Amino acid sequence: MRIKESAENYLETILMLKTKNGSVRSIDIANELGFTKASVSVAMKSFREEGYVTVDDAGSISLTEKGLNIAEKMYERHKVITKFLIELGVSEETAESDSCKIEHDISNESFEKIKEFLDKNK
Repeated sequence: MRIKESAENYLETILMLKTKNGSVRSIDIANELGFTKASVSVAMKSFREEGYVTVDDAGSISLTEKGLNIAEKMYERHKVITKFLIELGVSEETAESDSCKIEHDISNESFEKIKEFLDKNK
């Protein structure tokens, strides 16, 4: 099943915040993405129902295995595509921004070829 780009962004953000801060709450996601806390709460309710996250009594959000798989895939794509664009001479800021857009739409075949190219040209 293909999930929406916005959901992929949420899950990737949860992974990045968890790695950086050790724990994640709705307010952290809202601040990171520039969304309202209410919007994030609605999204988290949906993600809980779909089995992508769990939320404990203190409001700490964790990715389930299902959510983690998607988040890790998106994060890997983000890092690899950013690196590839930088290698091509794109500024770091533009590479980061463009990677956020490309990572959701690139085919698996193209992504794997980019990874192979980077591995060969280390």
